[in-house]
Amino acid sequence: MKTYQGHIVDAVSREIYDGELVVDDGRIVQVNRCELPGDEKQWPYLMPGFIDSHVHIESSMMTPLEFARVVAEHGTIGVIADPHEIANVMGVEGVDVMIHSASQAQFNFLFGAPSCVPALGGDVETSGATIGSQEIAALMQRDDIGFLAEMMNFTGVLQGDSEVMAKIAAARAAGKPVDGHAPGLTPEQRQNYARAGISTDHECTTLDEGRECIRAGMKVIIREGSAAKDYAHLHPLIDEYPDQVMLCTDDCHADDLVRGHILSIVKRALYDDHDFWNVLQASCINPQRHYGVNWGLLQKGDPATFLIVNNTGPFLGVQNTIIRGVEVYSYNLSFGSISARRQPIADLKSYPNRFCATPITADDIKFDIHCGDTKHIILAADRSLYTGHDVVEVTGDPMKDSQYPWHEVQKVVVYNRYIQSARPVVGLVRGFGIRHGAIASSVAHDSHNIVAIGSSDEFIVHAVNRVIEMQGGQVVITDEEIIEMALPIAGLMSPLDGHEVAYRCRLLCDMAALTGCTMKAPFITMAFMCLPVIPELKITDKHLWDSKNMKVIED
Repeated sequence: MKTYQGHIVDAVSREIYDGELVVDDGRIVQVNRCELPGDEKQWPYLMPGFIDSHVHIESSMMTPLEFARVVAEHGTIGVIADPHEIANVMGVEGVDVMIHSASQAQFNFLFGAPSCVPALGGDVETSGATIGSQEIAALMQRDDIGFLAEMMNFTGVLQGDSEVMAKIAAARAAGKPVDGHAPGLTPEQRQNYARAGISTDHECTTLDEGRECIRAGMKVIIREGSAAKDYAHLHPLIDEYPDQVMLCTDDCHADDLVRGHILSIVKRALYDDHDFWNVLQASCINPQRHYGVNWGLLQKGDPATFLIVNNTGPFLGVQNTIIRGVEVYSYNLSFGSISARRQPIADLKSYPNRFCATPITADDIKFDIHCGDTKHIILAADRSLYTGHDVVEVTGDPMKDSQYPWHEVQKVVVYNRYIQSARPVVGLVRGFGIRHGAIASSVAHDSHNIVAIGSSDEFIVHAVNRVIEMQGGQVVITDEEIIEMALPIAGLMSPLDGHEVAYRCRLLCDMAALTGCTMKAPFITMAFMCLPVIPELKITDKHLWDSKNMKVIED
């Protein structure tokens, strides 16, 4: 039995009082109001921990175990996790890999059943696996699956596609919530989407969209990830609809994750003078209530999961994170060094993966362009999932000269990693600014084929083939150097220590800048060049795809 004293932050009753928590066997057995001896300023605050309401752990390139260790340092005590990245590579087997790793952590995970594996599939893209309505129905019966993860096929929902509706019906029959993903819908479409049983949306990018979602009956999950950043537009919802808002990072790279996770959003909201209790409602209470979990809210009988912090303002700092009675983080204790935890990545075949691609040559990515041709160009924007669509009449060789500013345009190559006989698909992208080198990755949402962008065929081929040699990973090549990080777990994650992954991730981004790349988050932005459910123009392992009108573009 252990007692914690301090200023107790009761987010349920919305009051702060002096008292003590009595903890026994991982639970709070007593919450006592009492006077604290001495100067009250010396006592810390005891408050509920933060929850990420929608995250793809794979995007951190860490295993669930390492992810938990890193985010606990910033006061995150649980995540609502959609494992559809690894599911697109390995199917239900991949979901089980994540759940097994998560079981080794003193942390709270709620995993969902990926609803769109692949995101579109068919003639649009090639994934490593398919999860149909029968598999979803079986997953919904499992105790370790808590919800149906984001229904990205909003077109299928609106059209009443039988397979899509069967997945939603299976979740509802099991009494489990259905997460949404519906960018750019009209108000009427959004009403119909919600009416089908969708309960959340994290794709709102404007305040009007957010308000429409809430009026339609969905909760809005405000996203602030590595690429998509929507807090600036949506934060008024925190005080307007405190019961209908949650916070998430969605896709967060390792070097961003180590800087603060949900704590960063909380501190920003407090700095913007949002009501303290409304911020806690969004970051602590609403996720637990919506997903039907009890991870701890400092009530008698709750799990002893809480934070010890220095204050409750915008400079809030986490001193300790306690999860089910176990101190998993302390700001003045060392739980082990990076060097002590470092492990070799020698036997690549020993990790769960699906990687069949064979090396390519420059002939495989030839792209004949002639004067007078009409070409479609993907317009990429830093830290955005959305792309523009430019149609240009060619007046010269885009790699050498033209009236169009072709020096801003590079080749983008997507190469199927699941079929040995596949051929790369080549397109054009503007916005990355690469002048001397290439970047390549096996993280390419959501099917996770190999994607590369570069200034020359030689650089691109070298980068792609290095990813193949590593059986998954990320690579930056310049005239003089190559920086890489192997991702042998499904081509998505590293078995290394989380902080080591973050360090290497930062090195990759710094090296990308040396190629001339102007993107702050080049790899995560490149990964979304391949996602065919986000407007407007994308590229898959099969062709250019108009994701606004859902049709193939013949280039």
